[in-house]
Amino acid sequence: MKIYTRRGDRGETGLFGGGRVHKSHPRVEAYGDLDELNAVIGWAIAEVQDPQTRERLASIQPDLFAIGAHLATAATERRRPSLPPLPEGRATEFERWIDEAAAELPELRAFILPGGTTGAAALHVARTVCRRAERRIVALAAQESVEPEILVYLNRLSDLLFEFARLVNHRAGREDVQWAPRNP
Repeated sequence: MKIYTRRGDRGETGLFGGGRVHKSHPRVEAYGDLDELNAVIGWAIAEVQDPQTRERLASIQPDLFAIGAHLATAATERRRPSLPPLPEGRATEFERWIDEAAAELPELRAFILPGGTTGAAALHVARTVCRRAERRIVALAAQESVEPEILVYLNRLSDLLFEFARLVNHRAGREDVQWAPRNP
């Protein structure tokens, strides 16, 4: 199978389930940001040393593919049987993981600056990409049908990525750097 088809050379792309749209279409922007999030999580997995955190991050990547398939399918053209199921119960599982991490971490009393270990820095980048993907999907949902559980998933995932970044730093012996506004 060739990787190139030449069908997108004029600025259009095919949707899963049929139909074509411009590559700048809000649906393409939404699943494109989700694809970027998946790539950044893959990078974070390569950088994070903690096996439990790596395993949990790896379990998120197939979820993002399933969500991407739903986003890449226009609501009017969906052939439901061909779509992978959306991940169920994951927001609740993320909350449990967040609570477990929080129990190990010092209480958060101020804004913190992204950084620390390379793994934590990658997780902070993943968090910001997740928030952008969430904003794009919210914008898409204002125009077209989007399953509400996708928004819940991404909202909780960004919280999880933040807490994982703090946890990775903590386990590596790196303290969070608190933001202190500069006086003029």
